Amino acid sequence: MLDLLIVALYFIAIMVVALAGRSKAEEVSTESYFLAGRNLRWPSVAMSTIATNIQGYQFLGMMGSAYLYGLAQANLEINAVQGILLAAFLFVPMYLSEKIITITQFIEKKIGPKVALVYSLANLALFATVTLGGALFWGAYAADLVFGEYFTFISDIRMIRVGVLVIALGVFSAIYTYLGGLAAVVKTDIIQFAILLLGGIVVTLVAVHHLGGWSQLYEKTPQLMHLHLPADHPKLPWTLLFGLFFLNINYWCANQAVVQRSLAARSLREAQVGLMVGGVTKYLMAVIIIVPGVALYGILAEQGTPLDDPDGAFPYIVNNYLPVGVKGIILCALFASLMSTVDSTFNSLATLWTVDVYKRYLRPQATESQMVATGKRTILVTLLTGIAMGLTLMYLKLNNPGDAFTHTLNELRYYINCGIVVVILSAALLIVRAPKVTLFAFLASTPLNLAIKYFVPEMNYFVRAGVVIMALFVFLQLLPGRNSLRPFRELFVADSKSSAWLGLGLALSLLVLHLVFH
Repeated sequence: MLDLLIVALYFIAIMVVALAGRSKAEEVSTESYFLAGRNLRWPSVAMSTIATNIQGYQFLGMMGSAYLYGLAQANLEINAVQGILLAAFLFVPMYLSEKIITITQFIEKKIGPKVALVYSLANLALFATVTLGGALFWGAYAADLVFGEYFTFISDIRMIRVGVLVIALGVFSAIYTYLGGLAAVVKTDIIQFAILLLGGIVVTLVAVHHLGGWSQLYEKTPQLMHLHLPADHPKLPWTLLFGLFFLNINYWCANQAVVQRSLAARSLREAQVGLMVGGVTKYLMAVIIIVPGVALYGILAEQGTPLDDPDGAFPYIVNNYLPVGVKGIILCALFASLMSTVDSTFNSLATLWTVDVYKRYLRPQATESQMVATGKRTILVTLLTGIAMGLTLMYLKLNNPGDAFTHTLNELRYYINCGIVVVILSAALLIVRAPKVTLFAFLASTPLNLAIKYFVPEMNYFVRAGVVIMALFVFLQLLPGRNSLRPFRELFVADSKSSAWLGLGLALSLLVLHLVFH
């Protein structure tokens, strides 16, 4: 019961912190509600951005994938640095100079309203289903795996238990996001970041201890200590770096839920420093997410008792190696990873719908208070869609427990994300844009992805995404009169020389990691 008491106190603390200091002005000001008054300092940008990024699927799905495939799974974490650097020095300076609230507004200024509207609707659909549903599912699934015996009062049937948890966690996250806006989201993200970081470090140290020490990773699991797997590997070939480069642009440079913290920064310096600190933090996240899975493989290989479900790696470590009390902290970390993503997604959905659709097309004369009210209603509607998707993913996972489910969800997202990358690259890099042709390229990305999968089924889905994005962007460039890229010297903007040197150092550190752990 001590563990459950710790979890109960955590939920109480989150609600109190989220709603503390909420003023009347925050309820009627769109800048306060959607962008926290554009007053975030770099620590808040860094911690809230990374907390938004870390989800339950990383502790469960990615750790499960690391159990199967080893250090190669870390590519999805450490190569985020590439996307973060592009966001910090290329995209965010452009966004801040335009004083936008949503990325859609930037696209409208550069390409036109039709492309911007389709772009916004695609993001709304993706966030309201796969993003929200995936986060809710992983949080509920993790809670049941680790503490299923405590939830038997709900039902003896696992699917019902997980379903109830999906609904409960979604409703709780929606409440404080609805009431507090981005300011509440950022305040809770800071707490959640600290808890999930602490929980991850504890799990990592415990797993490595039971393996016999850090050196044993190379002694007992040498085959899993490589970042680059053969090109014909079915899930994580080294060639995935090609597609991952472009997909990181989507996530770190064009994802409203992630970029919104930078848009809310007090200045370009605060945004750039915050993003770079977040980039360094991603290295630590790679350690606490990947290493425990590799260590557990070594432990169970010696015992001759492999896991039936690779996504059970994290719960196995918690249930078998952690004492009472510490387990409660770990469960809080899982809930933190869930809620920091869900609350950010709710806030971004409210922002996208209110600014891009409601204010732009449905009610241009809407007042500040009407816009905030519409944003709040959006949270309630998308709560329902997120829960519905979470229950759907729960059904799929529980009926296919042996799959490394993180790759299934990734591939599902990328059918839409490829077109998003083509649009944002066109808006940022091309001197002359063709709105109709860009819209065609966006809409063509999904059928092209499906066609390649049908005719070349053996192609890895990361590589396939890279091929789709590159092909469509080259197509846009080759159009007569529209093949000019902006000069390189105009693309990258640093607040100061020190920021530029820090960015270069971070880029070199990524290169060194790939060379050392090749």
